[in-house]
Amino acid sequence: MLRSPRTLLSVTSAALLVAGLAACGGTTKDSNTNSGSGTQASAAADPNAAVKEGLKIAFLPKQLNNPYSDVETGGGKVAVDELKGEYKLVGPNDASASSQVSYINTLIQQQQDVIVVAANDPNAVCPSLNQARAAKIKVITFDSDASKDCRDAFINQATTEGIGQSLAKMALEQAGSDGGEIAVLSATPNATNQNSWIEVMKTELKKPEYAKLKLVKVAYGNDDDQKSFQEAQGLLQSYPNLKVIVAPTTVGIAAGARYISSSSYKGKVAVTGLGLPNQMREYVKDGTVTKFALWNPADIGYLAAFAGAAMASGQITGAEGEKFKAGKLGEYTIGKDGEIVLGPPTEFTKDNIDQFNF
Repeated sequence: MLRSPRTLLSVTSAALLVAGLAACGGTTKDSNTNSGSGTQASAAADPNAAVKEGLKIAFLPKQLNNPYSDVETGGGKVAVDELKGEYKLVGPNDASASSQVSYINTLIQQQQDVIVVAANDPNAVCPSLNQARAAKIKVITFDSDASKDCRDAFINQATTEGIGQSLAKMALEQAGSDGGEIAVLSATPNATNQNSWIEVMKTELKKPEYAKLKLVKVAYGNDDDQKSFQEAQGLLQSYPNLKVIVAPTTVGIAAGARYISSSSYKGKVAVTGLGLPNQMREYVKDGTVTKFALWNPADIGYLAAFAGAAMASGQITGAEGEKFKAGKLGEYTIGKDGEIVLGPPTEFTKDNIDQFNF
């Protein structure tokens, strides 16, 4: 987990959010060592290499015009500007499994130096990403990983275990001592990060301390506001005794809270999960939501850009133990399977939500 000084939310010194984070220390691997993504490093890393100026770094989020993705890619632009590179943002308007493929192909033709992608599906993007790597383009996944054999490094918000455990813990707190039925309102059925967190959550629910909780449904709002709103409504119609909706997606938690806040279920059904403070503030203040969590999405994009620049400059290859500096966030070490973890979790309540602005 990240060192406490490097909290994700640089806005305040409070311990921050659900991301489990960057370690620092390690050794450099040579060209005969497997990189973290399971592929051979093409050359030995040179940690003293200068970061190149003018790098073309393209961001491909799950979808455009998504508030969470907008904050992430905004952080990426800040980093690219600091690196004196060329920033590009492209992406689909929907989060379907294959919607990103055509954009990757175009970025290859444009000869980008780095592609930073949040995969809608871990496998659908792989053929195109491997074509990009064959063309000497570095591939960094962020937020939602692709298969390990088609990217060079992965920027994770937190450890998968840490996020899943946090979701289970908040559900238990919200259900109260009597427990009861809970449901998950997720993004898309193929979202790598969502599915991984939910699996950890299910494992946690098997522990004795969660015996009074019953997971009755995993619903999918496809990271679409109206679809998520309708799914929240459908959950209550199907499970009138539901105690908690857990949404590990910023779109889902906001839509679920909006539905509950204007329904007869307000005060009876809790909503928790991962959300943006600015989106959730009104629901916290009107009592619909007691607690939720999140890391600073801008820092994810910022870290991804610096990792991509370090790799394109030869400072790192993606091998476990390599170190690089990420601007204001400090020094990071690459972990197993090319994973770079951002930082520790912060929970938001009525007592601290006004300290955050994103």
